[in-house]
Amino acid sequence: MRDAGIGRHDVQAVYCGSAYGARDQSVHRAPRSHGARRRCNRMPALRRHGSAMKAAPFTYHDPRTLGEALERLHSLEGASLLAGGQSLVTLMNFRIAAPAHLIDLNRVDELAYIRDEGAVIRVGAMTRQRELEFSPLIAARLPVVQEALGHVGYRQTRNRGTLGGSLCHLDPSAELVGVCALLDAVLHLRSASGARDVPIAAWGQGLMTNALAPGEMLVAVTITPWQGPHGHGFVEFARRHGDFAIVAVGAMLRLRPDGAIAGAALCLSGVAPVPVRAAAAERLLIGQRPGHAAWRAAAAEAARIEAMQDQHVSQAYRQHLARILSYRALELAAARALPQMR
Repeated sequence: MRDAGIGRHDVQAVYCGSAYGARDQSVHRAPRSHGARRRCNRMPALRRHGSAMKAAPFTYHDPRTLGEALERLHSLEGASLLAGGQSLVTLMNFRIAAPAHLIDLNRVDELAYIRDEGAVIRVGAMTRQRELEFSPLIAARLPVVQEALGHVGYRQTRNRGTLGGSLCHLDPSAELVGVCALLDAVLHLRSASGARDVPIAAWGQGLMTNALAPGEMLVAVTITPWQGPHGHGFVEFARRHGDFAIVAVGAMLRLRPDGAIAGAALCLSGVAPVPVRAAAAERLLIGQRPGHAAWRAAAAEAARIEAMQDQHVSQAYRQHLARILSYRALELAAARALPQMR
């Protein structure tokens, strides 16, 4: 699954018309029927500084079942999957991505759900970010996911963006990827020939590169909620709310009956090509009393993670943010855990 796309009713307007919704009447349209295909030979022109760009021609596929989608992914050369469309559409319009075939998953209903399976919460890959944001089940059992979603883009993008799309696009700053790493999520993959499970720690293979093999699709994610007295915290720093985070930090703390820290998880996004668990900081926290000294020591460990740099942000600044935000996330997690001890 690659993050992409908008809804069924918008497909002609976006792929076969102008970028702002006016339809190009010269485009050939295949008959509308189950699984119909459409060949888009003229695509929306995007003008920037006087130059025009448009997506390369592709064949559009509209499966209604997971089996049908997997069969087409297996049999079609140069195929990409269309999920929420918040990334792939832009990449296609600038011809950074040029799939020969576009397989739209938006009518594959069996990929969109949130289920309580007792020990784990299972979420379908096509579940919208907005559904996660307002799910009572997620609020009750995975509240850090809901907190992170408040930082993901804007309402309009969360209405269309999907969990699976975000995980497959694998932007270094993506909040949902970060909280999945924080919670040790397991990703469930399918292909025409079988299935396999991948722990989130093995998912990222490098900058925006996931562990999907050719013909594979992400179909679901399972997350194990923390048990016992525990708290969560998620904080990030971005130039503006809704922008990609420069650095984001998620924290989980579980407390012993005597109030000391029994378990800790600390995950940093935006610092490296994939989310990084601050393992040294987590180990340091075990057995410590919640408080300034513990947070300061753990934050100092987090700041030692080798950070990226780019034309906007230096390595030193990212490491500075890693220290400050780790402290704040741990402090917030403890503030939510301590009242449960009373």
